[in-house]
Amino acid sequence: MEVPLFPLRTVLFPGGPLPLRIFESRYIDMISHCMKNDLLFGVLLIKDGREDGVASTYEVGTLATITDWYQGSDGLLGVTAAGVERFHLLSVRQQPDGLNVGTIEVIPPEPDLALPEEYASLKKIVESVLGDLGRLYESLERRFDDAVWVTYRLTEILPIELEEKQRLLESSDTLGRLKLIDELMNTVRDPAIE
Repeated sequence: MEVPLFPLRTVLFPGGPLPLRIFESRYIDMISHCMKNDLLFGVLLIKDGREDGVASTYEVGTLATITDWYQGSDGLLGVTAAGVERFHLLSVRQQPDGLNVGTIEVIPPEPDLALPEEYASLKKIVESVLGDLGRLYESLERRFDDAVWVTYRLTEILPIELEEKQRLLESSDTLGRLKLIDELMNTVRDPAIE
């Protein structure tokens, strides 16, 4: 499967929102093509380089679909995308316009896993925080009893290093992610939330 690639300084998770402001012609063309043909594009975290220049990326990313678009008051194209599923980048080729296109392999979704009772406090945190995150999260599907969904939402909103978020995106170990996130939360948890 080939998809256009969008290297960014962010980690997108399946089911998560991604706001973008598009100004480079290669990405305006990419977004236009994806919208017209209902196609996905791949989001990869930049390892070295810049969003508006040459960049090397990690090999695991998330396919994204466009859910909304608008033209900003500054004339830039604004896009809201949503993460669909994880993928592994197998190879990259660059088009004449500078857009990178990748051959990818979709990573099978993690099996459904009910949130274990011992992590019920993480569910409460996600429930209490999602409403405060603004418009991006208003229409987000809520699956508070799904351990995979809860770990993805917490990882994307926690103020942790991008490399750590990437490591958690690459992991298919839901219980391992739950344990790590719970340990992170225990270092900053407010007793009033419990």
